[in-house]
Amino acid sequence: MRDIAWQLVKARKIGFVGAFLAILLGTAVVAACGILMESGFRSGVPTERYAAAPVVVGGRQEVRPPDADFLATQPVGSPPAVPGALVGKVAAVPGVAEAVGERTFPARVVRDGAVLEALGHNWESAVLTPFSVREGRAPAADGEVVLDADLARRAGVGVADRVEVMTTSTPLAYEVVGIAAPPGADGLAGQSALYFTDARAGELSGTPDRFHAIGVFGDAGVVDRVERALAGDHVEVVSGDDRGTVEFAAVGRSRAVLIAIAGSFGGIALLVAVFVVAGTLALTIEQRRRELALLRAIAATPRQVGRLIATETTMVASVAAVLGALGGIGVGHGLRDAFAAIGVIPDGFALSVGPLPLVAAIALSLGAARLAAWAASRRPARIPPTEALGDAAVERPEPGRWRLVAGTLVLAGGAGLATAPLYVAGDAGVAMTGMSVLLAVIGVSLLGPLAVGPILRLVAVPLGRLGVTGFLAAANSRANLRRVSAALTPLTLSIAFAVVNFFSHTTATAATAQQAERATTADYVLSAPGGVSPEVAEAARRIDGVAAATSLVRTQVVVAYDEAGAKRVERYPAVGLDRPGGTLDLGVLSGSLDDLRGDAVALSEAEASWLGARVGDEVELYLDDGQPKKLRLVATYERGSAFGDHALPAELVRAHSQSRLDSSTLVRLAPGADRAEVAAALGELAGRYPGLTTADRSGVAPTEDGGRTLQFWVNIVAVGVILGYIAIAVANTLVLTTAQRRREFALLRLVGGTRRQVVRMMRKEAFTLVGMAIVVGTLIPAVPLLLLSVALSGTVLPAGPIAVYLGIIGFAALLGLLALGLPTRLALRARPIDAIGVRE
Repeated sequence: MRDIAWQLVKARKIGFVGAFLAILLGTAVVAACGILMESGFRSGVPTERYAAAPVVVGGRQEVRPPDADFLATQPVGSPPAVPGALVGKVAAVPGVAEAVGERTFPARVVRDGAVLEALGHNWESAVLTPFSVREGRAPAADGEVVLDADLARRAGVGVADRVEVMTTSTPLAYEVVGIAAPPGADGLAGQSALYFTDARAGELSGTPDRFHAIGVFGDAGVVDRVERALAGDHVEVVSGDDRGTVEFAAVGRSRAVLIAIAGSFGGIALLVAVFVVAGTLALTIEQRRRELALLRAIAATPRQVGRLIATETTMVASVAAVLGALGGIGVGHGLRDAFAAIGVIPDGFALSVGPLPLVAAIALSLGAARLAAWAASRRPARIPPTEALGDAAVERPEPGRWRLVAGTLVLAGGAGLATAPLYVAGDAGVAMTGMSVLLAVIGVSLLGPLAVGPILRLVAVPLGRLGVTGFLAAANSRANLRRVSAALTPLTLSIAFAVVNFFSHTTATAATAQQAERATTADYVLSAPGGVSPEVAEAARRIDGVAAATSLVRTQVVVAYDEAGAKRVERYPAVGLDRPGGTLDLGVLSGSLDDLRGDAVALSEAEASWLGARVGDEVELYLDDGQPKKLRLVATYERGSAFGDHALPAELVRAHSQSRLDSSTLVRLAPGADRAEVAAALGELAGRYPGLTTADRSGVAPTEDGGRTLQFWVNIVAVGVILGYIAIAVANTLVLTTAQRRREFALLRLVGGTRRQVVRMMRKEAFTLVGMAIVVGTLIPAVPLLLLSVALSGTVLPAGPIAVYLGIIGFAALLGLLALGLPTRLALRARPIDAIGVRE
């Protein structure tokens, strides 16, 4: 069987090229996603501040409820601190030479009106890098500071100069007593450092009895002993590259995001790959109907025909999958660079390339190819020998029973998911909109000629009236519904997939911005790079003409749900508020936001309903640093997408944040106040708090804005890769269907048709196919997007620039026309008398 299969593959090289490319490219994308997922579990960013400390003790970098499984976790947003008492406990562990507690907090240097971002530390922790004094001496008093050499150069200061440093209040003056640097450099690559005395650093950090981390020096086996000694203290003991997860909180978030993106992107890529490979193999087998029919007529059994096709497919798929898996390494590095460029992962995040993703991608691709071959060979393998040749001569227009059932079920599933935004709020509803479109395209593909036939019959009437070439184009299309369906499906998928992924995001973003605008009743918003001092809100309240000023702190919370006997742990954007009355109208439905103080929380109506909580009930969640907290529900509101489903007291949010700063301050004028005078007074605050800027209410962005923007660029990268794959599949399919018709073109020319007439016929077929793809590819996502828009904003039309839609259909049209036109012209180069004898 292998010998026969190999001979047939060699004889049908062109026919198998399409399947080979589809499997190779699909495997590369799936392998790349697997590499990204493995990197999310294993990789990180090399440490900078702890380069000299072989072991680091830090707070738990993830939230995992006690009864949750291994994967039910979420990373913390703000680095959790560790008790100061642990320094002595670690120092007492056998083999530990020294344990050094490190304090870390944002500290901005103000020099000549410029604000330079930096991190403040206690001088005792300088040994962890290590930093050593290059000029001057170490700080010995509260009013003294040491700068790293790079920061001192940028600030233009030296030893004995005075410099202003701003943390959570107005800038305070310090004397520069030393300039420090790590070995062989002026500073660290990703951060600038200020060093204070231990006592002063404790005051400025806001947690004098706690440290950001503890650096440990000792012998080779100290990490295990320290880990055992601290087993009950809810901390992490790390070494090697894992030290970077304690130093950079963004690494943990990047890992979680990368795993989620790679998982969802890989799942969609695999589904699209199976779909494309199945379609390509089905087309290849369809082109061999006469050959397979002849095998049945000379007594080949259904099992033998099926095994032959499976063996051929395995031969082609094996080579393609191995090459694709190796190519996936390059694709993975390209995706890593793209995700780093848009801020999903840090620039220094390294890929971890192991054999598991490559082997898994090869196995999945081979399985998909075998499944596709089995599905495509069922009918050729089962038809009776006496009917084989007759069946091969005429295309069977209707799909098989299993395809009819499967297509109907998939279409029904897509229709059901399209309605999800009407009762599922947030990003889950947006995601289901995209999945509904993908299912709808697959359903139409499964139904094949049954779905395409009615559309083609409508188009064929006016097409047949466009002269002889139009009549031939219409007749060819009606007589070859399977071929038209095979060419139409990938083209439709490319349009529908791009449209739904772009416009679902723009619609959700527009709805969120609209709700934020309605919820904001403030006249001005005060903001600054890095954050706003909590003192600014109080200072704004003392200005004549100001009726209300609200501290707004953007944060995130983690909520654990009981779902089907297991824990589901999700991270959500939230907001911290202080005196929101007058500046925000969240649409309170029950309770009062005036009670939002102490251990209290307000929830959106959707979140409260999901949790089954009412005003007065206790709600348990995890704050941004991963600390669990039981809060009393004091209010519910309806505008949850504007500023998050959770509103907490600003003071509580600051206490569990490393920066302890506000994100912005909202200001509302009193009735009759002089707007110009108040604006001038607010502008004067910038003199006391450098970097502070005043803007009108349009400067208030919804809490989710950063997350949605990031998700948008992630979608652009993911859609770009998948669309590139689909585009190749489109060209592959169209070239194959056109190349198959060389004998048909020769016959038309032998019976009197000119080369120009054949080209015109194919051009009209191409325009018909592209037009149908544009219409179907637009209508399929139109209904889900309409329902999404109605659910989110109450409007019928989705939001988004029409130019993007025109670009999508323009690209698809150009791709389709070129993929049909070029092979047609190549096929017509041969003399008709030679081409008529070409083997099918």
